Amino acid sequence: IKETETKQWYQRRVRADETINKEYLSMSGLQSLCDAAMRLVLGESSPVIQEDRAVALQTLSGTGALYICFQFIDQFYGGCKDIYVSDPSWGNHKLMIDRIPGLNFKQYPYYNSETMTVDVDAMCRTLDGAAEGSVVLLHACAHNPTGIDPSRNDWEKIAAVCQKKNLLVIFDLAYLGYASGDYNEDAWSIRYFADLGMEFFVCQSFAKIMGLYSERVGALHFVGATSEIAHKCLSQMKIIVRSIYSNPPSHGARIASLCLNNRDLRIEWEDCLKEMHARIRRARTYLHTALKMANVPGNWDHILSQNGMFSYTGLTKAQCEVLIEKHHIYLLKSGRISMCGVTESNAKYVAESFKDAIETAKEN
Repeated sequence: IKETETKQWYQRRVRADETINKEYLSMSGLQSLCDAAMRLVLGESSPVIQEDRAVALQTLSGTGALYICFQFIDQFYGGCKDIYVSDPSWGNHKLMIDRIPGLNFKQYPYYNSETMTVDVDAMCRTLDGAAEGSVVLLHACAHNPTGIDPSRNDWEKIAAVCQKKNLLVIFDLAYLGYASGDYNEDAWSIRYFADLGMEFFVCQSFAKIMGLYSERVGALHFVGATSEIAHKCLSQMKIIVRSIYSNPPSHGARIASLCLNNRDLRIEWEDCLKEMHARIRRARTYLHTALKMANVPGNWDHILSQNGMFSYTGLTKAQCEVLIEKHHIYLLKSGRISMCGVTESNAKYVAESFKDAIETAKEN
């Protein structure tokens, strides 16, 4: 979807539409995008959509959706203001929560560094010990930074704890389709919670899944217990939008809406999404093979078992510093790398650099 020719074709289609002008959008944004985004997340025949219990507004990508959501919780949520976030998680979660005085940043264990899997039991124990009505932020798929997602059985356990403790759930959805190549499969956790009748938010980004990084296109969804509750919440969220930026930009929203609502373009986008997923899977294979060929110490099978754009390599801070300073391989010092930067031509260099970093850090 990021290919120049395809992207420019979408933009030409938008520019050629003589019905489009530069008037303001409403506070909730482009309705055709909101409706299509909602169906994408919840399913074309979702009962909550049919019952009018789901609402959505366009946001400034996923970050904007999260910020509006956090502001709404601070201003209008009557439950506990503790927000539980996975350890580790995307750094911006803590940054935003900490800047809102009424919210309390908490963490639940997520990653088991020994098994390199999701520690669902520890996660559920922590959430079970949370105050009644607390807030929990969950990565719907392609967890950032670990690339490790709960299984369906795990999601059922997580949902049970959320119901037991009456937790308000926020799904962060930045990589729909990147985990499996199928957006329906990647949205399973969200749809499962909806089927249970739970109330929750979904903070959705189109940056990665459509290559609209600079356009800042996203959506904030809320599923309520009733239609009345959902629409009252939407009204308050629009007021928050009004107080911050009044209304979102239209250009990127029109591109995303056209892509989702035009049958031919929708099929093309779905194919592009599958290809992006396949390309990242190939990158994992390239790196895994190169690590084995270079006899890099350790078991690197987690490179293959993880999914999405990122991989939690298991490298230490000292090893990462060697990679950055000596080999000019840039990654977070937590060991997270972007798999999109790995290619068939550079995988050998990356693997040999890993080996040197491990040996060098051990000597020091």
